Amino acid sequence: MKIIIARYFLLTLAMLAAPLVQVYAQQPNIVIIYADDMGYGDLQCQNDASKIPTPNLNRLASEGMRFTDAHSSSGICSPSRYALLTGTYHWRRQHGIVTSFGEPFFDESDVTLPEVLRNNGYKTASIGKWHLGWNWNFKNEPTGEVFQWNRMRKFYKPEDVDWSQPITGGPLDRGFDYYFGDGTINFPPYAWMENDGFVELPNAVMDVHNVGFDINEGEWEFRPGPKVEGWNPYKVLPTLTEKTVEYIKQQETDKPFFLYFALPSPHAPIIPNEEFIGKSEAGPYGDFVYQTDWVAGQVMKALKEKGLEENTIVIFTADNGPEKYAFERAEKYGHFSMGDFRGLKRDVWEGGHHVPFIIKWPSKIKAGTVSEEVISQVDIMATVAAITNTELPNNAAPDSYNLLPLLKGKKYNSPLREATVHNTFDNVWGLRKGQWLYLNKPSGEHTKMPDSFKKMRGFEDFETPALLFNMRKDAAQKNNVYGKHPDVIKEMETTLEKYRQQGYSVKP
Repeated sequence: MKIIIARYFLLTLAMLAAPLVQVYAQQPNIVIIYADDMGYGDLQCQNDASKIPTPNLNRLASEGMRFTDAHSSSGICSPSRYALLTGTYHWRRQHGIVTSFGEPFFDESDVTLPEVLRNNGYKTASIGKWHLGWNWNFKNEPTGEVFQWNRMRKFYKPEDVDWSQPITGGPLDRGFDYYFGDGTINFPPYAWMENDGFVELPNAVMDVHNVGFDINEGEWEFRPGPKVEGWNPYKVLPTLTEKTVEYIKQQETDKPFFLYFALPSPHAPIIPNEEFIGKSEAGPYGDFVYQTDWVAGQVMKALKEKGLEENTIVIFTADNGPEKYAFERAEKYGHFSMGDFRGLKRDVWEGGHHVPFIIKWPSKIKAGTVSEEVISQVDIMATVAAITNTELPNNAAPDSYNLLPLLKGKKYNSPLREATVHNTFDNVWGLRKGQWLYLNKPSGEHTKMPDSFKKMRGFEDFETPALLFNMRKDAAQKNNVYGKHPDVIKEMETTLEKYRQQGYSVKP
């Protein structure tokens, strides 16, 4: 009897010591890691000539599915984030970003991914960059003024804002149970927010001409406004990483969760922490990408240690292409953040929205697979809803396609999407349909390409009223075939206009 009791005692101890593991019968956890201003060519696993080691993302790709033709909705920040979280093209709401102390990007009729998941029993959290607006309470008009970027800019000082009330309109009003972050690293207020309030209230003003710290590539790009005294931007990414790991460790194995981890990196300011300096051959930006890769690794490590790895879908992607500093970086270091694509952030050229996209789902997605299917980040919502058996209201995710058959290796009609709209600002529009890419203007450029870079890569300007490219043969967009396929041009113009005029896309 004593032996039986002793064995039972030892077995109990072993069970208590071992990490609990979620069972497959449970709904999978969903983790989205959303990088900021990261180019397709920054990942080593899809750019043999990359000067940046990305071992953790390489491993994620080897354990899941990597997409070679994935796109953000926009070539800039806020619109792409809105599109990902709603399954709706950004241009159905607005084209521009949310500015300092801007109002919410969302319409109250919008249905979000965290909202429908929460209704289906998920815990939901947003950690990191929000940049989708809040309903701020102001005491008066902005009283601050500073000369920046060749003009006088007015800004809110701490005393202009009513900090006593909860800040509504943010993550908690969009379906998230929990939020922690600094809003946007280069926008005020420079302070930590938790849920709908501040950990410490801003009590000083950011001096945009003397931030108080060194930077080794690019500019700070800070907007003037309130900050916490002693605010250190170098602590932002490490703090967000710690909070994310802490959140994962707090999760119970009997309840699924959705975590939207929106990184401030490698967006400017380019500020890798000291332990990551020199880890790449692409300068400070390369080191910052290396640190971003390390952060992704910390998330995956936390999931494994908590016993959640096998029942968690991890999606890694980025909001748009790399910033303008990529041109100089390419010439200086030989690292091409945009890969072989034309253009950068803000452009409707391919490099503005053709982004990294990796998804891992153990035992469901065959490890190490590569898909050439054209997909969009708006597809995440319909796909996750299908995976989790979450019902979507009739007005939800109008532009989102369910990628589940593709992910599971089942037969499906390709192309999966009837067409995909590319757009940043309201004047230039692109449409991808099968092999064809149509642009309604003679150029997709917004970020000026230096002549030296243009010559180095063999790019030339075009003079036709619009553009047409065969992306299977010419993903670099060097050979405009606008004059050779009038029937294709007409079809593309008609389809694009149909999408723009309707309130939603027409799915097959």
